Amino acid sequence: MQPVSVWQWSPRGLLLCLLCGSLLGSPSPSTAPEKRAGSQGLRFRLAGFPRKPFEGRVEIQRAGEWGTICDDDFTLQAAHVLCRELGFTEATGWTHSAKYGPGTGRIWLDNLSCSGTEQSVNECTFRGWGNSDCTHDEDAGVICKDQRLPGFSDSNVIEVEHHLQVEEVRLRPAVGWGRRPLPVTEGLVEVRLPDGWSQVCDKGWSAHNSHVVCGLLGFPSEKRVNAAFYRKLRKRAAKASARHPKFLGRLLAQRQRHSFGLHGVACVGTEAHLSLCSLEFYRANDTARCPGGSPAVVSCVPGPLFAASSGQKKQQQSKPQGETRVRLKGGAHPGEGRVEVLKAGTWGTVCDRKWDLQAASVVCRELGFGSAREALTGARMGQGMGAIHLSEVRCSGQEPSLWKCPYKNITAEDCSHSRDAGVRCNLPYTGVDTKETWYWDSGNVTEVVMSGVHCTGTELSLDQCAHHSTHIACKRTGTRFTAGVICSETASDLLLHSALVQETAYIEDRPLHMLYCAAEENCLARSARSANWPYGHRRLLRFSSQIHNLGRADFRPKAGRHSWVWHECHGHYHSMDIFTHYDILTPNGTKVAEGHKASFCLEDTECQEDVSKRYECANFGEQGITVGCWDLYRHDIDCQWIDITDVKPGNYILQVVINPNYEVAESDFTNNAMKCNCKYDGHRIWVHNCHIGDAFGEEANRRFERYPGQTSNQIV
Repeated sequence: MQPVSVWQWSPRGLLLCLLCGSLLGSPSPSTAPEKRAGSQGLRFRLAGFPRKPFEGRVEIQRAGEWGTICDDDFTLQAAHVLCRELGFTEATGWTHSAKYGPGTGRIWLDNLSCSGTEQSVNECTFRGWGNSDCTHDEDAGVICKDQRLPGFSDSNVIEVEHHLQVEEVRLRPAVGWGRRPLPVTEGLVEVRLPDGWSQVCDKGWSAHNSHVVCGLLGFPSEKRVNAAFYRKLRKRAAKASARHPKFLGRLLAQRQRHSFGLHGVACVGTEAHLSLCSLEFYRANDTARCPGGSPAVVSCVPGPLFAASSGQKKQQQSKPQGETRVRLKGGAHPGEGRVEVLKAGTWGTVCDRKWDLQAASVVCRELGFGSAREALTGARMGQGMGAIHLSEVRCSGQEPSLWKCPYKNITAEDCSHSRDAGVRCNLPYTGVDTKETWYWDSGNVTEVVMSGVHCTGTELSLDQCAHHSTHIACKRTGTRFTAGVICSETASDLLLHSALVQETAYIEDRPLHMLYCAAEENCLARSARSANWPYGHRRLLRFSSQIHNLGRADFRPKAGRHSWVWHECHGHYHSMDIFTHYDILTPNGTKVAEGHKASFCLEDTECQEDVSKRYECANFGEQGITVGCWDLYRHDIDCQWIDITDVKPGNYILQVVINPNYEVAESDFTNNAMKCNCKYDGHRIWVHNCHIGDAFGEEANRRFERYPGQTSNQIV
């Protein structure tokens, strides 16, 4: 939760902050949304919590009975229709697995399928009114755009009865708000109610409550509070009140009456939000609030990425840690992505069957984030490749690791990568998003303040990347010498089908008179220049490359068609000069042979069942790879090889790297490299153990790097 302003404190102001809280008034009644006439005989409303007025669990009243919608087969198109039924212009998202809490009564709709253009939900297809095999744990919700339809009138839409709810939670440091580093890890718990921020009475406050609050604020765990410190602060406040009875005494009395808005909080510890805990609100006419109690105080432990001080980082790094067995892939931000788990030395995905907030929260906390904000299904963070290790994961929310939760092993027939599970975790407020970064015409730039910037991609701010310190290497200013960015919430993610490389690898001795075009495009080793053309041959290691786009955006060449280069010899355009690198390495990493592939034709060769081809090279067409499609470079086309004429017999590593110069944005560059073990005896080659660079665990990778080589052609 992000504070909207920074408070400045003087010593006198500090005393006032300890004595004064937000005034709690009576909540203002909500106004019913308006809508034009829609589905006859039906009424719609948004329900559940925590939520905003334009989001929530969708409930439908039919024949006088309210009910919900099952999330099976639910899509954004269905959300568009329902948001229009509710009087909003469109949907911006939808939720599953009862994110806003389970409803009650009938489940009116199941397997709802809409195109998105329907004027009424009645025009969509579904199993029939009230015909469902779901439970309320599968209730669907929508997030609508906060914009009303023109001429909207209240006809068949109502709001649920207004209830007080906790909208946001924050920690307010007792001292030095303006001077303390972000994120804030300890302070007084404050909740935002409809009329402002209020404190929470600490009577009956438990470690479970603190655990929920810390998780909501982006921290994996909590620690004990130094109660003596806060008792000392209260004594100082009492003394100050005695010295200034007319002014501060009156403020103290006001604080005791009005600053508390919440009491009786009782969490189990597995809740994803404080609103889901048992709690009570003070009424506006309550005269005695939190008698004998004090404001609740919580102290949280930040994860490694958000450790607030170097001392915390050193302490965390000093703890012995084994190899991580859970990771997130494909997300645009820290704390979100497709869930992948390590099993038998190989990374694989998790099927979304029965995936919920409890399981997602276990993943988030295990990785050093807070509780889960969303449990994502349907490969919302892109599809993985390879094994699907787990299905039907059922966590209570208290487990230290996803591997401690009950689960079912899975076979290829049970699930597909279109059902890969993902998460979005709660993150601490760091203030990074308030740093202004501009992309503009730099013709009027007078100073360059940073150079030599090198980031790994996991940093939260540009300041955290390696860069030149006081010495700026780029002394000349102007558009040519200043960096810029174009940001996007989604990106492509290319992966090579490693098994196909292993299946199709072979050696060809190709006559020189058939290689003139290849030589012109630098697809042969340097020694070919001194060969006795057109006599003789070159020895080529050939293989096929099938490159999949498993990201959330199409892969497009960096340059537009106007700048593509025509190659007369092969009779085609190159949209990227270097699309892949092919290398033969010794076991210690020394390069002994290399090749490269220019992207003369990026197109959708084949696609998944429900995806249509979008890019085709014929007739100077648009080039690219659609999400869910792949581009196949067959082993029998020019330059689809490595020239190994000069390579001596021995044990080697075959390496293929896609998009090696990072010319096109991807959500994940760690999976762009593929490696294989290979043995070459001077006549034949054996290629085996091909895998994506990040497909193995650390120990398996170490075994691969220490591979001594094959002693025979018998590959185990």
